[in-house]
Amino acid sequence: MTQPQDNLRIGTFVKTGSPHIIEVIGTTSIDFVVVDAEHAPFDRGMLDLMVLAGRAARVPVFIRIPEINPAVVLSCLDIGAAGLLVPHVDSAEQAREVVAMARYLGGKRGYSGGPRFAGYASLGMKEALRLGDQAQIICQIESAQAVEEAQAIAAVPGVAGLFVGRADLALSMGLDDPRAPEVVEAARSTLRAATEAGKLAGMHVGSTTEREQFMADGANWFVVSSDQTLLRQAVQAIARPQVAV
Repeated sequence: MTQPQDNLRIGTFVKTGSPHIIEVIGTTSIDFVVVDAEHAPFDRGMLDLMVLAGRAARVPVFIRIPEINPAVVLSCLDIGAAGLLVPHVDSAEQAREVVAMARYLGGKRGYSGGPRFAGYASLGMKEALRLGDQAQIICQIESAQAVEEAQAIAAVPGVAGLFVGRADLALSMGLDDPRAPEVVEAARSTLRAATEAGKLAGMHVGSTTEREQFMADGANWFVVSSDQTLLRQAVQAIARPQVAV
């Protein structure tokens, strides 16, 4: 049986544009949520409300951004996201670019003391800069090139971790099954690169069974399923059995 990890963190994707979802999740012992602005229809206003709900419910809110763009990075961090999950990071150079967008000291992030992260101008600039630079940047590894570059990406200062996106990784390898042996081995290689660098080793998994499997490979930052899937599964569990015709 896999032994518990002291540094294990478990979250879920949130794809529904409602702060109530975050509020409900806040009544559980989950460690964080990732609001999926890459694949779900979140505008800036709704992202703001989702992070606001996370602050109220004391649930750290990460945002999976739709693109690597200075304005997107700035906006998500200004509203108080705990960190960013950055899709399609294929090289160390890309990783350095996104870290620079997210950092004040040694980076290129534009400063204002007015947003939520800075306590609406209630903090001095020095403290606001310190808090702002604590946001975690997690690079999503989802191509064959990214797997090859995983060690170099993990070594970039300011990269908090690597996160394996198996679906796009499978597609980049010419496969249509994220559970194919080649994809699983590429995922394990990426997890090793993260753990050897002392960084978070992240995975999206569909179940606790998969979570246990990849825990054995060193993964310690899991996004398990999503609000939509969990809702559908719970509703189906209480629905009348379907009769085959």
